[in-house]
Amino acid sequence: MSLPQQLRDESDFDQLPDNIPVTATIADIEEKKGFIVYYRFVIEVKTKGNSKYLIYRRYRQFFTLHQSLELKYSAEAQPGYYTCQLPTLPGKVFMGNKKEIAESRIPELNNYMKRLLCLPTWVLLDDLIRMFFYQTELDSQQVPRALRRLRPPTRKVKTVKPKADLLSAPRAEAVFDFSGSGRLELSLKAGDVIFLLRRVNADWLEGTVRDKTGIFPESFGGASKSGNRAQSSYSCLRCYLLQPEGIDIRDICVEEDLSIQPSYKDLLSQMRYLYPLEDIALNYRDPEGDLIRILDDEDIAFMVQESKQTGSKVKRPVNQFPWELLVTHAKDLTVYNTEY
Repeated sequence: MSLPQQLRDESDFDQLPDNIPVTATIADIEEKKGFIVYYRFVIEVKTKGNSKYLIYRRYRQFFTLHQSLELKYSAEAQPGYYTCQLPTLPGKVFMGNKKEIAESRIPELNNYMKRLLCLPTWVLLDDLIRMFFYQTELDSQQVPRALRRLRPPTRKVKTVKPKADLLSAPRAEAVFDFSGSGRLELSLKAGDVIFLLRRVNADWLEGTVRDKTGIFPESFGGASKSGNRAQSSYSCLRCYLLQPEGIDIRDICVEEDLSIQPSYKDLLSQMRYLYPLEDIALNYRDPEGDLIRILDDEDIAFMVQESKQTGSKVKRPVNQFPWELLVTHAKDLTVYNTEY
């Protein structure tokens, strides 16, 4: 790996630990819907020891880091020997489209991180910088959406049909849905078994699903010769569609902690995608086994709270939510116990 010239010229650089970050590049931005909608930057970090990983940072975390470094190292705030010229951080923007603002900041933040990691080695050892670029447990549990800035040149992807002996090839199982961009990228649904053909680059693989061949991000599927699902930070929700002709049971995998309380709107949207019916209702079973219809976020909160009290009595896989969803036709009231 080629290190920045400023670092290679430092005589004591070789004495630094291998986990010191030496380059950082924004691979993508991701929209996050918390109490407000915001965008975070997906950053690929490479270390002196040639390892690489992804971290997820908001602009305000850059701003907090820069403020702390200014108080510690700027000549104006701290006159003395241990001062240095810090790079310029792009300022705050208070109005405008949030996505466009995040996109416009990418080249500026890339330049900021490049110059920051070119500072003297005694600055790189500062805990402020090391902790900013450190991959936290939460970072390691995230699954990147697409990493579009790390995508390989798709013109190099072969479109020939795979060999007939696919069953002997390594396999991966999709852990999350992935929507391919263009005909050369493979669209996946959670649970799809992917027959692996080759590695395209450090982040993308080429494979086949249902006679379709294309590339996909490695982080969306865990490779395994036996075809078993690789370990990943996902949680499963058991869902039932109750119909006169029978019950359709499905599991969906989501990028959420088991303790999360989703919104009614998000669950309804997910179930409409899972069961493409015109008019559906969401339900759960109370401790007595009766079906209870869910109408709003308060009902979701009550369902989650009730599952915490009764969930320990039911044995479930470690990555499965303690509550389950039962989907019915909205006009079908026969599923409810109306006898009191």
